[in-house]
Amino acid sequence: MEEYKVLAMNFGSTSTKVAVYEGDTQLLVNVFHHSPKELEGVSSMEENAALRKPLILAYLKDNNVDLRDFDAIVGRGGLVHPLEGGTYAVNDKMLEDLRNCTYGTHVCNLGGILAAEIGAEIGKPAYVVDPPVIDELSELARLSGCPDFPRRPLFHALNQKAIAKRYAAEYGLPYDSLRLIVAHMGGGVTVGAHLYGKIVDVNNGLEGEGAYTAERPGTLAVLDVLRAAFSGKYGSTFQELREFFTFHCGLAAYVGTNDGREVTRRIRAGDRQAELAYQGMAYQIAKEIGAAGAVLQGEVDAILLTGGFANDPMLMGWIEESVRYLAPVHVYPGEDEMLALAQGAIRVLKGQEEVQVY
Repeated sequence: MEEYKVLAMNFGSTSTKVAVYEGDTQLLVNVFHHSPKELEGVSSMEENAALRKPLILAYLKDNNVDLRDFDAIVGRGGLVHPLEGGTYAVNDKMLEDLRNCTYGTHVCNLGGILAAEIGAEIGKPAYVVDPPVIDELSELARLSGCPDFPRRPLFHALNQKAIAKRYAAEYGLPYDSLRLIVAHMGGGVTVGAHLYGKIVDVNNGLEGEGAYTAERPGTLAVLDVLRAAFSGKYGSTFQELREFFTFHCGLAAYVGTNDGREVTRRIRAGDRQAELAYQGMAYQIAKEIGAAGAVLQGEVDAILLTGGFANDPMLMGWIEESVRYLAPVHVYPGEDEMLALAQGAIRVLKGQEEVQVY
């Protein structure tokens, strides 16, 4: 039986990742890294599309891939209104919200936009899978302490779901029968409590809630943030303050780099400050995992550690040492996002899953 062929795209702030799948088989994959100079003056969705789309089309052409051979085009989902997990067809309403950045500005909005553009050119469907705004939070988890600021999830939904389902498949168990904690550790860190197929609590990693990361400060005392905002030291506009709190805190502030490999190198060279900062990140991630354990009332089948930082045995060892009392720890380095995108589209094409409507 012939397998469905899918083009998958994943857009990060400084990268464009593209892959070609035939069923679960990855035929091609490439990551374009964008330098600060290349991205200078590129901010709107239109400008980002003009930069990235030609790279994708040229790469496919250079590898003798005919667009007309694809059965579907799929992109990482963007910032839209809160949704349940699943695969969504990109429709006019979603495109309007993605292009206008109605629910937030992030380059991941391009996933739906370019999937729709390329799909329309060849007459094939366009999808997004498990966008970062997946909202399956329990009623209690939404309470923040002030009704004007309800807790909302902005997190690595695609990879968290993919890794949880991968673990379930490896052990021959239905995902919706498990109680899992999944920690994704990349540029941002998000820790989700997965209860019978739903992520019932997770931190808003995009906007700084939770553990500190390679670049972000994590949860800070409200009055400290207010003092910083009014001091003028970190900027005088919202955009300047957003830049500081998004890219210039965490490891970058403590050690001067956001590269975990460089931090590890410095530790091995005897840099005590680097070691303390790295241990501090592990400590805070472990605390988040412990909090997710409380959400699951201590009944946890497994703790799954994933993302780019999961490649570092030193960091993973510190975290496991702190949380293994709670449940067995499994490490899945990197991420399964490209395969998860392709599989989400293929499940719909095969009729195994109903396509969701935005």
